[in-house]
Amino acid sequence: MNPVVLISVLALGITAAVAGIALYVISRTFHVVEDARVDEIENLLPGINCGACGYPGCRGCAEAIITAADDGDITGFFCPPGGNEVMGKIARKLGYQAQRQMPTTAVLLCNGGMDKAPVKYRYRGPEKCFISHELFLGPAGCAYGCLGYGDCVQACDFDAIKIDPKTGLPVILEDHCVSCGACVKACPRNLIVILPRGGQNQRVWVACQNREKGAIAIKNCKAACIACNKCVKICDQIAQAVSIQNNVAVIDQERCTRCGTCVGECPTGAILANFSLFEELGEPALKDGGKQ
Repeated sequence: MNPVVLISVLALGITAAVAGIALYVISRTFHVVEDARVDEIENLLPGINCGACGYPGCRGCAEAIITAADDGDITGFFCPPGGNEVMGKIARKLGYQAQRQMPTTAVLLCNGGMDKAPVKYRYRGPEKCFISHELFLGPAGCAYGCLGYGDCVQACDFDAIKIDPKTGLPVILEDHCVSCGACVKACPRNLIVILPRGGQNQRVWVACQNREKGAIAIKNCKAACIACNKCVKICDQIAQAVSIQNNVAVIDQERCTRCGTCVGECPTGAILANFSLFEELGEPALKDGGKQ
């Protein structure tokens, strides 16, 4: 055999042997025994890897839960898409008592549709909210209102958001929403938040984020909060759940009793509820009191 070929073969053989030994040593040194419970917990989770729990996918959440369980406390872990049912199964599997949480849903904090905020300006450019937000006040001149180009719709993997052609605003379908938060991250104006569905799925919220003074805000949108304090005064007699911050009414969801009184008190319809205050009395429903 040619000496050059022989040397080459020997060199390759020795190199392969050394590499094999090195890989074996490394694999034994850094070998990690996978906890079988991680697979069991992961199988109980929805498997949609939305990240709403704060961990990188369902497996990341399962690993964190197992670590916490070994430390003696799984309080604080919650899977929004799976809800109390899934967390109950996980808690029982690990020998813990499940802590129930109020179901949540995404909510739009803007009610300035085309019927209340007529189009004044036309935007010519990429129809993406995150781009137009940097270049454009908005079709009605409100720098805080929804732009309506549907970044939230595209971000939602569960078909839980659609654009209403009449108002130009996103409509959140609560029956499909899993509270993953993708739409929250997609909105450049921070107009979508995750809120508790409320007892009996009743919820009250302020659908405006315009921080301009009332006289200016109302020129661009009839549904703008004008910081008139009427909601604050009426709620101070009931739950003290409403305050004015940066010229906008804010509702403390933990204090709110969902009585709906502030909805009827708001002169511009900036406060909404997903129920009718006078439904049981057989009287007309509150204005703008329907579901978003």
